[in-house]
Amino acid sequence: MIQLHKLVFNSFQVNTYILQDETGECVIIDPANYSEEENMALSRFISEHQLTPVKHLNTHCHIDHVLGMHYVRDRYKIQSYAHEADNILLERGPLMGEIFGFKVAPLPLPDHYLGDQEYISFGNSEIRALHVPGHSAGSLSYYAEKEGFVISGDALFEGSIGRTDLPGGDYDTLIESISSKLFTLPPQTKVWPGHGAFTTVEDEIAHNPFFNDYKT
Repeated sequence: MIQLHKLVFNSFQVNTYILQDETGECVIIDPANYSEEENMALSRFISEHQLTPVKHLNTHCHIDHVLGMHYVRDRYKIQSYAHEADNILLERGPLMGEIFGFKVAPLPLPDHYLGDQEYISFGNSEIRALHVPGHSAGSLSYYAEKEGFVISGDALFEGSIGRTDLPGGDYDTLIESISSKLFTLPPQTKVWPGHGAFTTVEDEIAHNPFFNDYKT
């Protein structure tokens, strides 16, 4: 059974997720730790829970979500997974970091590329990648079917959606992605976003103002 843990990092208040199962193996999703204090907070959590990180996953590669890439790669010697369409965001990472006040060394491209409906395993567990472009071209969500939750990245939020005015963003694409990939999950599925509190598929279908005309 997968357990989900959330840590919040950097000035953009990014949700970094750690998924573990009974084996103690875990995956780190969107390592957003930036300061030395945040680096230590991440490592302390992993140590205190006696976890073994085995993979690093990105929902997408905007700079606020990848600030801890170097740290987790160097500290835990694990490989990274993302969608190939977001490579350009990693290549522009140092420039975007400078714009937002972060000092960022050149970022490595993912070790492995993930596509839609691809499974990622760790321990005795697996989650499924869902390609939900629109916030970025390579945005992914990660669905844990047995446990009934999805990590949506910056695609879907409580009462809102991700911004689409950044490179790789497209409003119509995002609306279609959410409708076809996230709103087709079971209604009680918990949605854990890239920022802020969790919601459910059912609540967003019913109340999200961007989907007033949505019909299940």
